[in-house]
Amino acid sequence: MIINIIAADLVGDYRIRLGFDDGTEQTVDFRPFLTGSLHPDIRRWLDPAQFSDFRIAYGELVWGDYDLCFPVIDLYRNDLEHRYPMETAA
Repeated sequence: MIINIIAADLVGDYRIRLGFDDGTEQTVDFRPFLTGSLHPDIRRWLDPAQFSDFRIAYGELVWGDYDLCFPVIDLYRNDLEHRYPMETAA
């Protein structure tokens, strides 16, 4: 199944409410991802004016000319940092 973003609204500092075409909504907080990055090309999006300049293109949330974008499934799951439980060795 292909999932698309159909709505995106800034609802606070670095938080965007996303609506998906299956009716699901998520409010994603991008601050931990942005502040946790050491890369200057990522950290520049901490500027509130730059961060708020996003758009939906082809069902994806993008900034600039795809300068910053995330896999739709990560936004859908509200999991930008992939913090899956670690498997324990038997």
